[in-house]
Amino acid sequence: MSVGHVVVGSGPVRLIALHGWFGSSSGWGELPLRIDGDRCTVAFPDYRGYGTRKTETGDYSLAEISADARALADELGWNRYALIGHSMGGTAMMRTFADAPQRVTGLIGVSPVPPTGVPFDDESWALFDGAADNDDNRAAIIDFTTGNVHPDEWVQQMVRFSVENSRRDAFGAYLPSWGRTDFHEEVPPVEVPLRLIVGARDAALGPQTCEASWLQLFPDAAMAVIDDAGHYPMYESPDAFMDHFGRALDALD
Repeated sequence: MSVGHVVVGSGPVRLIALHGWFGSSSGWGELPLRIDGDRCTVAFPDYRGYGTRKTETGDYSLAEISADARALADELGWNRYALIGHSMGGTAMMRTFADAPQRVTGLIGVSPVPPTGVPFDDESWALFDGAADNDDNRAAIIDFTTGNVHPDEWVQQMVRFSVENSRRDAFGAYLPSWGRTDFHEEVPPVEVPLRLIVGARDAALGPQTCEASWLQLFPDAAMAVIDDAGHYPMYESPDAFMDHFGRALDALD
């Protein structure tokens, strides 16, 4: 089975980009347009039920994302590669690392869900659990995680992208996998560079959350904070995001 994806660049640093719950292979803001293609090659895959794979079915789990990411690397002839993961893709990144650590050269988490899952209270779980069928829930989540500072049209544009680029049943089915799955004890010691890029306005997965989760689990990780961004720094503050992305690449060279 071929894994639907887009490849940008042709440079020696190889990365697989694992998108977020509201994303897809094309849901990375300005990152694909601004990659230094002479420096790196980035593969942007879709998960089953998303984007170019919208009609594909599966069990919609982190293990499946990991298996598909490694299958894509095999398709591309990449024995070793770095991983970048946004939001849900952050914990998928760590699942992929845990399943084949010898293949991974570095890790870049963007507003990343940790491998411990998310400590939802009942109200928050109901909001997220209802987002598969209720677009108002999606809007509320996006608005909350970006600091309630963006115009409604910006929020609605993000909602429309999510709805158009994922199948509702698949979208909903992924939630327990990333939200309520704790596999941190299965993650081996991280002996490759681990860089985190987070937005200060992200009330869910911003600096405080990453300090209490990622930096406790992986004390050698380094975190960069973008002051004028929330959960989607590649959309909200692309210049600062690309600067920190470049610095993360420096650690992989």
